[in-house]
Amino acid sequence: MRVAVLGAGAIGAYVGAALHRAGVDVHLIARGPHLAAMRERGVRVRSPRGDFTARPHATSDPREVGPVDYVFLGLKAHSYPDCGPLLEPLLGRNTALVAAQNGIPWWYFHGLAGHPLEGHRVEAVDPGGATSRVLDVERAIGCVVYCSTVIEEPGVIRHLEGTRFSLGEPGGGCSARCAAFADALIAGGLKAPVELRVRDDIWVKLMGNVAFNPLSALTRATMAQMCEHDETRALVAAMMTETLAIARAAGADPQVSVEKRIDGAWRVGHHKTSMLQDLEAGKPLEIDAIIGAVVELADLTGTAAPALRHVHAAVRLLDRTASAVPVG
Repeated sequence: MRVAVLGAGAIGAYVGAALHRAGVDVHLIARGPHLAAMRERGVRVRSPRGDFTARPHATSDPREVGPVDYVFLGLKAHSYPDCGPLLEPLLGRNTALVAAQNGIPWWYFHGLAGHPLEGHRVEAVDPGGATSRVLDVERAIGCVVYCSTVIEEPGVIRHLEGTRFSLGEPGGGCSARCAAFADALIAGGLKAPVELRVRDDIWVKLMGNVAFNPLSALTRATMAQMCEHDETRALVAAMMTETLAIARAAGADPQVSVEKRIDGAWRVGHHKTSMLQDLEAGKPLEIDAIIGAVVELADLTGTAAPALRHVHAAVRLLDRTASAVPVG
């Protein structure tokens, strides 16, 4: 099995290191000091489950790699429309795309035979079809990431918690390509269940992301702080309740209660969400996939979502004003 990790940042490098440890032919595609460190010293993983070092091939030029069996996309969703030049050299006839993104994926309504919205394009994550022109929906394998990692220093990945990477075909079922990739992840020490209804799992994770990510950026608060503040906890609950209603109106059936989801977030502790980390680093915020697409689906299904709409408007303004302020 040949796997390229396009966007070998914190999650991508961690997955690549795990796969390499399992004997997979892994190629990390990255840039800058992080790439230089991985070339020189490998990927050094520091984890409560045990530290290890892996030395997969690392490059900034995917032409050095050529076609692979799987491309693991470690990029943020808003980078997808522009990744064509990096992706194209990696694609063979049967190359699968494993998109480890937050929020609603560009392929969401693909493969839903008999669903009234089958084939519908979600504008927030596929604006004008720009994403699907680069990432063929037929190649897509869903991936829901329940894992937290950070780049502690170039080439060093700090694994904080979680090892689950749920996989699933957009059309359902357990395909040979899904099963093979899951087996490789498991051999590398990760959890990789193949979900027959992967959209349900997408919404379970999204219930947390849709509330905690934008609110953390707006308040600069950690997960625990938001859960322990009564008024903010009530707003989180309202956003999650609206999200559950939208999921069910769109045909999914996530099996988790709002209180259980909030309590799970509280147990994470004083952790900064990815959106807050991006804000502090001066990076674009991952708004469209995490909350913009959910508001779009509320419109599409005629579902009321006042709390989501208000927070969406506020975090969009934050992104606009923050991007206008020089960093440093």
